[in-house]
Amino acid sequence: MRLKIEHTTLYDFSQPVAHGLQRLRLTPKSTHGQHVLDWRMDLSGARLETEYDDHNHNRTTLVSVDAGVSRVEVRCTGTVATADNHGVLGPHTGLMPMWAFLAQSPLTRPGPRVRAIAARLTEGRDSPLAMLHQLSALVLEQVAYAPGETQVHTSGEEAAALGLGVCQDHAHIFIGAARSLGVPARYVSGYLMMDDRIEQEAGHAWAEAWLKDLGWVGFDISNGISPDERYVRVATGRDYREAAPVTGISWGAGDSVLQVRLAVEQQTAEQ
Repeated sequence: MRLKIEHTTLYDFSQPVAHGLQRLRLTPKSTHGQHVLDWRMDLSGARLETEYDDHNHNRTTLVSVDAGVSRVEVRCTGTVATADNHGVLGPHTGLMPMWAFLAQSPLTRPGPRVRAIAARLTEGRDSPLAMLHQLSALVLEQVAYAPGETQVHTSGEEAAALGLGVCQDHAHIFIGAARSLGVPARYVSGYLMMDDRIEQEAGHAWAEAWLKDLGWVGFDISNGISPDERYVRVATGRDYREAAPVTGISWGAGDSVLQVRLAVEQQTAEQ
């Protein structure tokens, strides 16, 4: 499948910016199950400083915000060819040792609610793949998908206690529970082609767990499946903070408003 992606991020500042830096993880890489055919990033109100691969092997772009601007626009467009590998990514790459994906973070650290979800597992560790699929289903059963109820800083435990959340929360709960069971796990940010619409309000997030015989395997908890050809991986990390599409800091900018415009669609032969 060929997926055409258009992703625009707009920052509007209440006051002109004196200085700012933005770290962007918005460039997908060719990897098992996806091949980037073309990709470009256009900047308005900012300029490129450098590009590099971070410690998680994510393609990272560092840009500086032009002094005096009140709007910054980052527009990414491209085409990615994808294949359905039943969620299996395979061997580990990057600089992070596997034990790092067993360490909990403030966003993934399980408390009583997450541990209670893990305690309901009936599949044993002698069948780790089945156990993780059951864990994914239990998370969605206990934490209903509900946009607007949580924020980017909400931890998995907080979302589990609330019983509501979005894909980021589902991923953090799954990751925290998997790590507590001795399974290395990580967070994935990327894109998903929706069956019922092209325009979307935000990118997607899911989790990956590492299994001895398969390597990294994806679990989209919010949709109850493993990623297929409708998915494009962009960045991974130990939690959202290490895979966030945009992070940064600005001085003299006052308040800021973030807008995201995203379209993901299958490219036809005529396009």
